[in-house]
Amino acid sequence: MARAVNKVEASGTAHLVAALAKALREQQRLSQEELGRKIGYTGSAVSAMETCAQPASDKMLVKLEEALGGGLGVFEKARRWMLLEKYPARFRGFSELEAGAVTICSYETLVVDGLFQTEEYARALIGGSYPPVSQQKREELVEARLARRALFERDPAPMVELILEEGVLKRPFGSWEVLRGQLRSLTEDARRDNVCVQVLPMDRGLRGTHAGDRGAMKLVETKEHEHVVYMEIEDQGILISDPPEVSQLAHRYAKIRAQALSPDDSLDLIERLAGEER
Repeated sequence: MARAVNKVEASGTAHLVAALAKALREQQRLSQEELGRKIGYTGSAVSAMETCAQPASDKMLVKLEEALGGGLGVFEKARRWMLLEKYPARFRGFSELEAGAVTICSYETLVVDGLFQTEEYARALIGGSYPPVSQQKREELVEARLARRALFERDPAPMVELILEEGVLKRPFGSWEVLRGQLRSLTEDARRDNVCVQVLPMDRGLRGTHAGDRGAMKLVETKEHEHVVYMEIEDQGILISDPPEVSQLAHRYAKIRAQALSPDDSLDLIERLAGEER
């Protein structure tokens, strides 16, 4: 039943990849089992890919390019669009901006920013969301979210800032061990030369001002050096590019950053919480 649903939900790119893979396989007179052996999958997995019962994963696309691509790069090019179509519709426009950004500044209030999430944290978060998604869709969303981390290794590397509410560091998804693993990963990312992670203390409001009371936001400087702000409200993604509005939100973000702990103190706090047993 799940695979029948997958066939219906599969994207246009998935169907195109499936048809192309089948045509090239048959052109090379390979059975599904033979192709499977060449790319490290079973014959049934190849069959599922060709019928879109289980669309090609990013890893399978890499292998298909090696085995069937013939130097044309068609499966390599398909990787971008396959991943893009796995994102929720509200996020697709921003994902393209994020991938090519010069600077990304994020303030998160409820969960660890998706760019920094571990596989286990992302799977627990997506799997427990509402309305629930199918197992196939969950895995597609996890794969797409993890693919965003390629941005950390990009050359030239973007500057990435992340400010987290302290409560995010104490809110488990899946299990306490999943949270500890996420915090350990966060400390590793925080030590990257192009990354800065800060924590906004939970008791910030006791000081009389709290610049982050209106929710999360992302500020992006594009490769054309334009500035945009992205926000999500419930299931709606909002991109703001009007300069006066962007300027106001940038000032608010700067105030949030000023109210947060220093990067060193933030790292100390995250490391301490990562080591706590519950």
